[in-house]
Amino acid sequence: MKKIIIFTGIVGLLFTAAPVIAEDGPHDNAIKARQAMYQLYRFNFGILGAMAKEKMPYDADIATEAANNLSAAANLGQSQFWPAGSDNATEGNARTRALPIIWESYPEIIEKADALTTAVAALVPVAGNGLDALQGVVGDVGDSCKGCHDDYRAEDKK
Repeated sequence: MKKIIIFTGIVGLLFTAAPVIAEDGPHDNAIKARQAMYQLYRFNFGILGAMAKEKMPYDADIATEAANNLSAAANLGQSQFWPAGSDNATEGNARTRALPIIWESYPEIIEKADALTTAVAALVPVAGNGLDALQGVVGDVGDSCKGCHDDYRAEDKK
């Protein structure tokens, strides 16, 4: 009797979970993973940008930590974040601003990604060396982000 109750419970859970699983788009996990990565970019770059623009006090330890965090995020392996079809034009995907041209633009898209890691690599050793040092390199990181956003990201439809 106990086995029947457990079996019935498991079957019930499967039928309850099936509609939830079926509602997920074909690339939702990859889209959510890369969006989480970009949230880390935004958070840490936001700290550095605010310091560089003197909108928040410069703190060498915090600047160093934010630069190191940005470097860790920028150097994550991303091959599974970008499956073909995980764009804003593919029916059923989670909300994303990624344009389909991303998958049509090799090797240009890789060059833009490399520009980010290069700019972040230049930022890391100097972020904690004073406001002037931070201001001298933070713009290159922002420019590398903008290089992709201008060409490969749809406008925000808020």
